[in-house]
Amino acid sequence: MTGALVLLAITALTGLILWAFHRPSADDAAAPAAEAPDECCGLHEICEKKGRQLLAPEYFDDEELDVYAGRGADEYTPEETEQFRDVLFTLLPEDVEPWGFSLQARGIEMPSPVHDEWVMLATEHRNTTRP
Repeated sequence: MTGALVLLAITALTGLILWAFHRPSADDAAAPAAEAPDECCGLHEICEKKGRQLLAPEYFDDEELDVYAGRGADEYTPEETEQFRDVLFTLLPEDVEPWGFSLQARGIEMPSPVHDEWVMLATEHRNTTRP
């Protein structure tokens, strides 16, 4: 019984000393807790808006598409849609998804049919590279 009281006294004394000498600074209180990033496939509008736009876009040799910045997905002629499709189908499979995010970061909206094809190809690549 005496041993237990001694251990309790030592524990209480240690706690009191730590409490007295460790005062949290303003930096400790202001530091946000690290949060685990949300899993996101990146192929949905919500995911794209949440995190993908914050990343710096990769460069692709497609500066001819820059003239379409600010246009809506349904405002393209068939010839213009084919221009996007030509670029999409010349990309390596691992470049398909980043290309779409690069366009988005540059303010270029893909034509609707090409966007659907982009989602399909990016999903297919993602599913084949998962272990």
